Amino acid sequence: MKKISFVKMHGAGNDFILVDDRDGEFPLGDYMRVAAMATRRLGVGCEGIILVQKSERADFRMRFFNPDASEAELCGNGARCVAAFAREIGAAKADKMRFETAAGDVEAEILDANLVRIAMPAPKDFAENYVVAGVPHCIVPVENLAKTDVDGEGRRIRLSERFRPEGTNVDFVVYRHPNKVAMRTYERGVEAESGACGTGAVASAVIGVKDYGLEFPVHVKTSKGFELVVDGSFDGEEFGDISLTGPVKRVFEGSVDWDTLDGTGE
Repeated sequence: MKKISFVKMHGAGNDFILVDDRDGEFPLGDYMRVAAMATRRLGVGCEGIILVQKSERADFRMRFFNPDASEAELCGNGARCVAAFAREIGAAKADKMRFETAAGDVEAEILDANLVRIAMPAPKDFAENYVVAGVPHCIVPVENLAKTDVDGEGRRIRLSERFRPEGTNVDFVVYRHPNKVAMRTYERGVEAESGACGTGAVASAVIGVKDYGLEFPVHVKTSKGFELVVDGSFDGEEFGDISLTGPVKRVFEGSVDWDTLDGTGE
């Protein structure tokens, strides 16, 4: 019976399963069991499965899979967690590292045991309250996060004609001058509210700086009460040196019996 070893981590309340796949043996094509592994109560449960693989051009390669087994280009909080995990398993040889993602190479630095900073790709494809910060995000300013129907309204926007066929993540945000944001996110691929969203924090921050008068560094409060810090520069037209800093935590390690993992209870 094949066993898959993993480490469970969270970044600011965004939880992940991390797997050392430098031997390339993780069964990626078995989509049903990949999704079952991510399913709460029936599997390990997480908001993303992250693989550390070998890279020809960087310290390692990060592959990120949503709970529905679809692959995403980048996850900000996942990237911070994978930096700490890669250092632990020796895939990264120093606290400063560079790793490959589908959104481009990412540089990371472990600042202490529970704090990681990553350099984010330059935001692009700006439209009205929309930006690609590694992955697409629609920003919805609101006055009261507690009363916001994140799942219902988020799903409606994510599936709307404007964002077809790929869809979008949806961030509901409260902007507080000069540099504070509170946010909740409906995450594409999770298809529900996520505990936090690193790329969403970046998207909310850059839209806040560009269109709502905020200033760097922007302090972003997640739905679980953690703080992420987005820093960078903006000259009125272009953003530069965007970074995301926040906490990471190793929660536990374990293994799953892959052949019996199907998410059906049978």
